[in-house]
Amino acid sequence: MVAILRAVLFVLVMTGAASLGVAGAQAPSAPVPGPIYVVSYVEVMPTATAAAATLLRAYREAVRREDGNQRAEIVQRIGQPNQFVMLLAWKDQKALDANAARASAQDMREKIAAIRNAPTDERVHMSLATGSLDAGVPKEAIYVVTHVDVIPPRKDDGVVALRRLAEDSSKDEGNLRFEVVQQVSRPNHFTVVEIWSSARQMEAHSMAASTRRFRDALAPITGALYDERTYRALD
Repeated sequence: MVAILRAVLFVLVMTGAASLGVAGAQAPSAPVPGPIYVVSYVEVMPTATAAAATLLRAYREAVRREDGNQRAEIVQRIGQPNQFVMLLAWKDQKALDANAARASAQDMREKIAAIRNAPTDERVHMSLATGSLDAGVPKEAIYVVTHVDVIPPRKDDGVVALRRLAEDSSKDEGNLRFEVVQQVSRPNHFTVVEIWSSARQMEAHSMAASTRRFRDALAPITGALYDERTYRALD
């Protein structure tokens, strides 16, 4: 009888969670302290690349006019132009929530969904090693966006290694920005955003002793393939 009651209770809890759109019946998380960094990966059908670029440009300009927005950049992958990343920063949770409720955001999401090759992957982060939120970057600059996954028991080791990498890399010739942000829902996942003046300087950084030391430290604690991709800003 006890086992039956437990089973019924489990079903009721899970049903209630599903009705709220919550996976796993977890309690709502606390608001993220600002600034909040949102990294969204967008992949559309290759034949829809131009249409997606037009949509994302318009959305970027709309976002930049919103209260609480501190950065809005759209980058396009080198060699695979149907893949984009939206790099947004918000003053606080209230500004992020207001953006999600706006017609401009909902319209963009609906139109991108109609031409997508894959679901948009949106990741909300908090700062780990970041600098000025000034978005001014030369047109010819190269962005590198890397997703770093560390196994949960070694999360703190990953934090130490990434902070050291950011400190060392920000001093390298040609570096315009080197940021590390930590995913809120999975704190063992991180995003590294680098901006370099040229491909030559980016390559020099990849061969630097500090970079190779970081990769050696990461190897035994990584949870997935080191996912490094290069982009240019969408004009």
